[in-house]
Amino acid sequence: QVQLVESGGGLVQPGGSLRLSCTASGRINSISTMGWYRQAPGHERELVARTTSGGGTNYADAVKGRFTISRDNAKNSVFLQMASLKPEDTAVYYCNAVLRSYLATNLRDYWGQGTQVTVSS
Repeated sequence: QVQLVESGGGLVQPGGSLRLSCTASGRINSISTMGWYRQAPGHERELVARTTSGGGTNYADAVKGRFTISRDNAKNSVFLQMASLKPEDTAVYYCNAVLRSYLATNLRDYWGQGTQVTVSS
């Protein structure tokens, strides 16, 4: 069984910073991409940022220059450093990993339970 556990969400004032963390655990063979998505009320889930096993990254236009994704391959962990937060960043943030478990021959998506980020004064 593979699990993704997130931490680090909360309430922050506009202009503030937060750091999200996510660790994948279980019978994991290999991990391809890891990333963060978010979903605000009444909106579709959208990509925030993701990183490949080789270190490549891509970001949503709305967060470029403010958010930084990083990864610790040895710990199967991914982080999202968020700065200059805006009210429109308010959403549930979900960790995602595309990985192969020991039971599988193919890669598949795994998701964390989500962590709430609220940006408000």
